[in-house]
Amino acid sequence: MAHDYETGRLNLPFVGIATFGKRPYVGDWTAIDADVAILGAPFDFGTQFRAGARFGPRSVREASTLFSFGHAGAYDHEDDCTYLPDSVRIVDIGDADIIHTDTARSHANIRSGVQAILRAGALPVVIGGDHSITIPCIEAFEGRGPVHVLQIDAHLDFVDERHGVRVGHGSPMRRAAEKAWVSGLTQVGIRNVSSTAREGYDAARAMGSDILSVRQFRALGPAGVAARIPKGASVYVTIDIDGFCPSIAPGTGTPSHGGFLYYEVLELLQQVARAHEVVGIDLVEVAPDYDPGQSTQILAAQLLLNFLGFIFHARGFR
Repeated sequence: MAHDYETGRLNLPFVGIATFGKRPYVGDWTAIDADVAILGAPFDFGTQFRAGARFGPRSVREASTLFSFGHAGAYDHEDDCTYLPDSVRIVDIGDADIIHTDTARSHANIRSGVQAILRAGALPVVIGGDHSITIPCIEAFEGRGPVHVLQIDAHLDFVDERHGVRVGHGSPMRRAAEKAWVSGLTQVGIRNVSSTAREGYDAARAMGSDILSVRQFRALGPAGVAARIPKGASVYVTIDIDGFCPSIAPGTGTPSHGGFLYYEVLELLQQVARAHEVVGIDLVEVAPDYDPGQSTQILAAQLLLNFLGFIFHARGFR
């Protein structure tokens, strides 16, 4: 029997071009033929403290090569199943073009990328970038709702405006809640000193938000939290890496202690994938320069790949 080293390339993680999971690159956004399409959104002009998330997509792609061994899927002995078999077609469509200092045009380019993925019938997975990139991602779902937004984050991100600025990384959930096609929000991990004042919390609840801290999450457990999402809802999931404890995810612009550990979020996402149709994902605020050990971007890549495994297992890809 021939082996890979005789018939082809071993293609180790440190070899080749670092697309997400070393999956095929598709540069023509009119020719996407896949189940999942990865889009980078390297935009961080919405930050109010430490910038650097513009390098998030590149760093998460680099980290994802660590998990590129599983060409025939990834066997999980606890669940006794193989996730992400070859039948799940994942492509990387590169990055939306970012116009320096121009938020409106940069966001429009991100929105166009998500729209192209949706037109192709694929699941959009967007790697930011700061959390403002969720605004154009949600805008891309106009006419495709209703969607329920699940946010995993340390911060509520429900600011209406500051000094006339309505589009920043502190306002994406407020902008989402305003959309007619967003049916509600579940905001999990919100804690301690926050970027949103009390009136923002009041407004969020008035606009349909269910807000849970990390401690409240732990009291309910992942299954209990997932059960709070309305039955039958299509879910858009936005993951801010600062939802995790900075002891495991220091590479972010606004770290907040008291955050989640890996399995807490993973088990929540597994519950959601089992009970709901997941229609879109973004993962934001990875700023790799603040983490010389690179564990933050490895966490991000590992989380995304496992979540995709859960989604497509639930869809019958076995």
